[in-house]
Amino acid sequence: MLKKMCAAAALGTAMGGAFAADITVSAAASLTNAFKELAQAYEAAHPGHKVLLNFAASDALVAQIAKGAPVDVFASADQEAMDKAAQQQLLAAGSRRNFVSNTLVLVVPSASSLPVHSLADLRLPAVARVAMGNPASVPAGRYTKQALEKAGLWAAVEPKLIFGASVRQSLDYVARGEVDAGFVYATDALAMKEKVKVALPVPTDTPVLYPIAAIRTAPNAAGGAGFLAYALAPAGQAILAKYGFGRP
Repeated sequence: MLKKMCAAAALGTAMGGAFAADITVSAAASLTNAFKELAQAYEAAHPGHKVLLNFAASDALVAQIAKGAPVDVFASADQEAMDKAAQQQLLAAGSRRNFVSNTLVLVVPSASSLPVHSLADLRLPAVARVAMGNPASVPAGRYTKQALEKAGLWAAVEPKLIFGASVRQSLDYVARGEVDAGFVYATDALAMKEKVKVALPVPTDTPVLYPIAAIRTAPNAAGGAGFLAYALAPAGQAILAKYGFGRP
């Protein structure tokens, strides 16, 4: 009898541990606010599950995963970062999906009176410092460089650029008034609408589509698949839309 009770207790512990397993999600910095609520909603809908969030620039997240970081789901702010993950065989086969869209904008501090109404206005002497994500590692930075090059402005604006390690760092520079303008996503501007204002939308040749995928070596593959499905489902999409993200 005692042996059966111990076996039952061991089984219950194992099941409880599996049920309550953490789900680790590495997501682009621009998803911070939206994914915090998305994680809370997922946990409420799946009692006993805990979503652990890790935010950084997309390329930095790929590097972490490649070095063995225990991640179940990766959400990138552009296709290039996800392509890098795919090339390194980090993704679970068939799990990659585009799940939201965004737009690039130029923002200025909310109290700014600078006459910035077009990208060409960034050449004005009064615009001394402009923040953008580092194009070598930040998706928003890649979109920004492409837009400035297409407008023939990269050479003129480059000396004024302050590179951020993520799009949220660029946003912080503008919000604190440390730069005169900055390139961020529309969702970032919305997140700090009291401190920054949108000067103009910035057209991009490539649509700003965010892909999400499960990681091939996920410690909690089932939990990761559940979170990924939730992000794509109507309930998850409604939360993402609340933070300004569009459908893919």
